[in-house]
Amino acid sequence: MSAPEPRTGGRARVSAVMREGEQVTPLELFFDLVFVLALTQCTTLMAAEGTWEGLLKGVLVLGMLWWSWVGYAWLTSVVNPEEGLVRLAMFVAMGAFVIAALCVPGAFGADALLFALAYAVVRVAHILLFVLASREDPELRHSVVGLALSTAVGAGLLVLAAFTGGVLQLVVWGVALVLDVGGPLVVDVAGWRIVPAHFAERHGSIVIIALGESIVAIGVGAHEHVDAGIVGAAVLALVLAACLWWAYFDVTAIVAARFLARAAPGREQNRIARDSYSYLHLPMVAGIALLAVGLKQTLADVSVSLGVVPAFALLGGTASFLLAQVAFRLRVMHSLSVRRLLSALALLAALGLHAIVSALALLGIATALLVAMIAYEALRYADARDRVRHRALEQA
Repeated sequence: MSAPEPRTGGRARVSAVMREGEQVTPLELFFDLVFVLALTQCTTLMAAEGTWEGLLKGVLVLGMLWWSWVGYAWLTSVVNPEEGLVRLAMFVAMGAFVIAALCVPGAFGADALLFALAYAVVRVAHILLFVLASREDPELRHSVVGLALSTAVGAGLLVLAAFTGGVLQLVVWGVALVLDVGGPLVVDVAGWRIVPAHFAERHGSIVIIALGESIVAIGVGAHEHVDAGIVGAAVLALVLAACLWWAYFDVTAIVAARFLARAAPGREQNRIARDSYSYLHLPMVAGIALLAVGLKQTLADVSVSLGVVPAFALLGGTASFLLAQVAFRLRVMHSLSVRRLLSALALLAALGLHAIVSALALLGIATALLVAMIAYEALRYADARDRVRHRALEQA
């Protein structure tokens, strides 16, 4: 893909256009650290309530914060975040993001309005930067205007939700998320600009961050003295997280990034990026967040049975990650991973055991299923895996 030339006019330059092959910048990685706090706050909210409503609240908040992060992933494929006013605007957005993250535990209560306003600042900064970047690109400007409308609706509904409560508040939140996230489905995507390698790397980094939250959950959950049960659960949790890492990064991420890079620039490439990265990475990240909730509860007392909610978080979160990967592969590579689909269904079926086995045993079952899946794929497709990872990609 050939990147457009830098925009330099009579006006002061506020950005530099990204170029093919350019790596993720330090400021982008710094920006991602704010998402770490947001993710931690979401898992804390879900674990603290320990109810189906608590899980729903956590997923709704995570969805909103995810969409904020996604906007900046698209933005930094157009502008260099370390240039001039863009850098300052990124810092402003980070500050607002931190405030929104701090408000997560009270996002449906006392801090609802502050969360909504902080979220609005994050999104407005994003739109303003896109407006500046698109001043000499009519197609991009058209797409930005459409995005601004859905952003305004989503942020406005969050402000409205702050003055409601109970079921009505959850409904308004759900509508806000659907309309905000759904905006790019009705806006013409042809005007967007991405650098495929950079865009894929950005999403890979956020998967790493989410997996880090599952590792942190091990330490948070093991707040008592370390005994054999805690050690066993910690090892199983680490192996389970490693399996999720392997499932994404070993082959899938590499092949998907290549498919994205080889797609025709413009509408086709942007649709793949929107569907497979912006949309389908959300259930992956949400699945890892749910897994972290389940791990916290498991490490709290490995000898007792998990309740149905934390058991669902543990097994359902892992299944969500796999199902999202099935959809991801289907969208990008047009192939169905039957093994991962069956593994996800097996995890959901294992939920029926939550009341009759210990938390440690349930974690062991989940880990064994993932290890078996990874081992089978590594052995059965060893030659194909070697070609993907170690041989040069044939020219299209």
